[in-house]
Amino acid sequence: MSNPMIHNAGELETLAQHMGLLPFFACGIPNFSIEDFTPSQFWFQEGVDGPWEWRMDAAHRGVVAYGKLFNKKAGLVSREWYPDLANYRRDGYDFDARYEDGLASYKEKCIMDVLLRDGPTLSKDLKKAAGFGSDGMKGFDTAITRLQMQTYVTVHSFEYSKDKHGKPYGWGVARFAVSEDVLGKEITRSAYSRTPEESKARLMARLRTLCPQAPEDELEKLIR
Repeated sequence: MSNPMIHNAGELETLAQHMGLLPFFACGIPNFSIEDFTPSQFWFQEGVDGPWEWRMDAAHRGVVAYGKLFNKKAGLVSREWYPDLANYRRDGYDFDARYEDGLASYKEKCIMDVLLRDGPTLSKDLKKAAGFGSDGMKGFDTAITRLQMQTYVTVHSFEYSKDKHGKPYGWGVARFAVSEDVLGKEITRSAYSRTPEESKARLMARLRTLCPQAPEDELEKLIR
């Protein structure tokens, strides 16, 4: 597709809603990521907001879903297309059924239990409450990534840590939530009337429209 350069959070959100599926980083498909669409002067420039800050605004507004959604890497999916992605990747399972059938790990269940009980939770608090850390289980990052890829969890918002003077510093800390708490149950599950294969076909058709020159296997890898 053409290269619609973006310069602020509003343009990023508009592009994500228009495309429906938008990886953050270059993904094997030319000109199909936020990285490709953002001028170099907005990357890692002190005092200049760029894609890292723009994604925080998008996640907070909840107009699009943000998380590790493409090959275990970050990206955005619109409310129009997230239901089909969820229907395809969940493959007919709610999380409890997936766990009972041995398709989800105990670590993933511990994370889901906390989010279902406590609602949106900062990653550092979620890690501790779910039993991870120096005195607990290992592999939090792997488990939370799998849950995002499976569409059971997404990023709710980001928050900065603050110093003793109340001044924010560092990178934004992600607050995670079950996807239904961010996009709403009605939207998240609105494609359940279709079979997972029908949702896959719809997603592939959308990607072919956006990237008509891309190899079929690269398109399929993006939504797998």
